[in-house]
Amino acid sequence: MRLFIVSNRLPFTVTEKEGKIGFERSAGGLITGISDYLNSLKDSSFTKIEYIWTGWPGIAIGKNLQNEVKQRCLAEFSAYPVFISNKNMENFYHGFCNKTIWPLFHCFPAYTVYDEDFWDSYRQTNEEFLNTIVNILEPEDILWIHDYHLMLLPKLLRERMPEVSIGFFLHIPFPPYDIFRLLPNTWRIEILEGLLGADLIGFHTIEYTQNFLRCVLRLSGYDNNIGEINTGERMLKADTFPMGINFEKFFAAQDNIQIQKEIKNLKEHFGGKKIILSVDRLDYTKGILNRLEGYELFLEKNPNWHKKVVMLLIVVPSRIGVESYAKTKNKIDEIVGKINGRFGTIEWTPIQYQYKNLPFEQLTALYALSDIALITPLRDGMNLIAKEYVSTKRDKKGVLILSEMAGAAKELAEAIIINPNHKGEIARALEEAVEMSCQEQIRRNEIMQKRLSDYNVIRWAGDFIQELKEVVEQRKRFETKLLSFSEEKVLLRDFKKAQSKIIFLDYDGTLAGFAKDPQEAMPDEEIIRLLKLINEYPQTRVILTSGRDRETLTNWFGRLNIGLIAEHGVWIKEKDLDWQLIKPLGNDWKPRLLSLSRVYVDRLPGSFIEEKEFSLVWHYREADPELGSLRAKELVDDLISLTANIGLQILQGNRVVEIRNSGVNKGAAASYLLAGNKYDFVLAIGDDWTDEDLFKILPQQAYSIKVGIGSSYARYNLMNYKEVLRFLKEMVE
Repeated sequence: MRLFIVSNRLPFTVTEKEGKIGFERSAGGLITGISDYLNSLKDSSFTKIEYIWTGWPGIAIGKNLQNEVKQRCLAEFSAYPVFISNKNMENFYHGFCNKTIWPLFHCFPAYTVYDEDFWDSYRQTNEEFLNTIVNILEPEDILWIHDYHLMLLPKLLRERMPEVSIGFFLHIPFPPYDIFRLLPNTWRIEILEGLLGADLIGFHTIEYTQNFLRCVLRLSGYDNNIGEINTGERMLKADTFPMGINFEKFFAAQDNIQIQKEIKNLKEHFGGKKIILSVDRLDYTKGILNRLEGYELFLEKNPNWHKKVVMLLIVVPSRIGVESYAKTKNKIDEIVGKINGRFGTIEWTPIQYQYKNLPFEQLTALYALSDIALITPLRDGMNLIAKEYVSTKRDKKGVLILSEMAGAAKELAEAIIINPNHKGEIARALEEAVEMSCQEQIRRNEIMQKRLSDYNVIRWAGDFIQELKEVVEQRKRFETKLLSFSEEKVLLRDFKKAQSKIIFLDYDGTLAGFAKDPQEAMPDEEIIRLLKLINEYPQTRVILTSGRDRETLTNWFGRLNIGLIAEHGVWIKEKDLDWQLIKPLGNDWKPRLLSLSRVYVDRLPGSFIEEKEFSLVWHYREADPELGSLRAKELVDDLISLTANIGLQILQGNRVVEIRNSGVNKGAAASYLLAGNKYDFVLAIGDDWTDEDLFKILPQQAYSIKVGIGSSYARYNLMNYKEVLRFLKEMVE
């Protein structure tokens, strides 16, 4: 088994100078975290996993150098490059990724650009990743795809290599439905379908996971059970994995002599003042302007702290050339100048501002020395800076002020949590921080450090890979129940040699797909022809089992003179006989429950009631899926309380709630038809919960097939109704 890490960028950048190839290490939380995990695999005496990191090498590589780059990447870094032209990378990365997905997923719709060329490049680049990966991928490999650049890739790979294990992790927020739906319909559906190609989809917080699941329900129609999604053909899962850091690396940083020198120099430079540290990449999502305004208000309200505090503002250059980032940089420069001009003196500068990258040694020295870390993103997937700051505090002294909009706030609850949009909250948090006692600082940091130490980046990655393996194993268990070619041959052989055969066939979802209106699902001539062939096959008895009323079944299938079961077992019509009840039933309960059901039709546009002789069905297939699911649960609760002492069943199925008499089901009807008859071949095919009653009562040697993927009493599965029709044709043609 090999682990494939797939990300937009490789953990290094290839350089080319006068035809010579070089390599420079890349920075970033994703690269650092994954690298730490991969290094732990190398060092482990228990786990030996070969890995390959696939991604863009940072520049366009000429065809004459591509083979050399491939060979060196594999030999020196266990990496495999994806070659992309400068033009395509411009529209893909600076275009769709950073001008469409980044602002929209961070809830900045006003910054979002909707450009068809950007979208085309995004699709093309995902396909280029696909074409590169499949050249070296093997079925038993595990793929772990990272971040918003490659959201189409899971589905593309699934279509090309269905058996491969695919995990996907999103390192930025997944937006609420009302924001995600701002994408054009084609784009948003393709992105969701792309992600649903994975076996496991990971997010930093429960909020992002729930946002994703809600979008899947509303746009794709798939509900979930504690994060498990059943598409009908596959089972997958969405779950929460808050990314950690290499705690020991930061906690032990002060053992480094170079870092000790940095700390000493900085102490002399700041001369005992309280240091408020602000470190961020240049980005409008980071809330840098808000924190500067909050700091300004703090200085305005607390003149006693003038000359006693200093803000060290580090802004790391990012996406140079993008207009919105350039505007943010200009505004930062302007407000820093304004604050320093308003409050500063010859001997005191309230803000010391640097626009540059910091190496690890300088950054950790600042973490260790700073009294306060002010981290106020307006929206952030995780924010590892907050975790790094806390982890570096060997003496456990220091105060973290953290935005509630950062994913890390869910784990670092002992920090001072603020709303980054309100400068008054930022100012008050600074007042609390500068006055906080050492004992209280130590108490808070001890708790946070314990949490960060326990759930570090290696644990994060290990948990994700382990859960991916478990989800894949579950998928494989379902796949083992799929009717294989060899098993189908045995079944067909048994069918042909049997002297007495009976076949139970469900209709909706089994012989035909679901329709918006139940009456629109009338069988076509192909289905009628196929049923006629089966019914005329020697020594074969066909029973069509359905939840539909007997009038509909008579109109649709009466001319075939086959066996019919209506209303899930209430009525039975045997060949050449009239309809009959299998037991006496009453329907005096219907008027009262019909009136209640109509209330829910009024409360849910798109829902309707199907009234049968001995049952009621409330349909909501065409209603808003999220509101429909909520209303269905409310209706079921009301019905259960009303029918507690009545012999009724309340059943919630695929976008339906059915009210019917107890003890009446397809299993009871089938038992009635099987009694006293000796069949040497029994087959039942159905797609939903009503067919489970039938599967349960069948003889041990019977063949049973569930349509779709999911837990079932059936022996086998077929993917969909089209597979059923193909299989039945094989039987009789």
